[in-house]
Amino acid sequence: MTALLPPRVASVAIPWVTTVARLILGAVLIVAGGLKIGSIQQSVMAVRAYRLLPDSLATTVGYGLPILEVVVGVLLVVGLLTRVAAVVGGLLMLAFVFGIAWAWARGLRIDCGCFGGGGQLEAWEEPSYLLDIVRDFGLVLLAAWTVRFPPGRFALDAALGLSGGRGDTEIEGDDNE
Repeated sequence: MTALLPPRVASVAIPWVTTVARLILGAVLIVAGGLKIGSIQQSVMAVRAYRLLPDSLATTVGYGLPILEVVVGVLLVVGLLTRVAAVVGGLLMLAFVFGIAWAWARGLRIDCGCFGGGGQLEAWEEPSYLLDIVRDFGLVLLAAWTVRFPPGRFALDAALGLSGGRGDTEIEGDDNE
């Protein structure tokens, strides 16, 4: 990206793009986790519906996943431990892509449970696997961008001196400080 833009333009644009990516991924994780926390039994049921994990592990994941999503989402929104949170958020999204593709390949007819709910679909309902995979892969790309160019603007990492620089992303070749 920096090779496509003059260094001065890149040094202004990249932190803003990172901020948008960080906020979108963080907000999605907070909403998804928050909706699952509200009905934790449905979260457990959604994880079990994938038939990917043994029941005991599926139960643990069903209980723990919403909490992890909310914590990672909050870290991203406030810009604290940005790179680590983006890595975890990206890995979660990759796991969701894998799980949805697994269900689709095995012919399961389930709701992904991405934003609460989940489990077997009714006979009249159609799965939305392709849309779910495309959405989650887009979130993987946002996570990858955030990992590459943390922390963005308005991040606690910068305020606490954890970003290793001026508070925004350092651009290679930008000697004008």
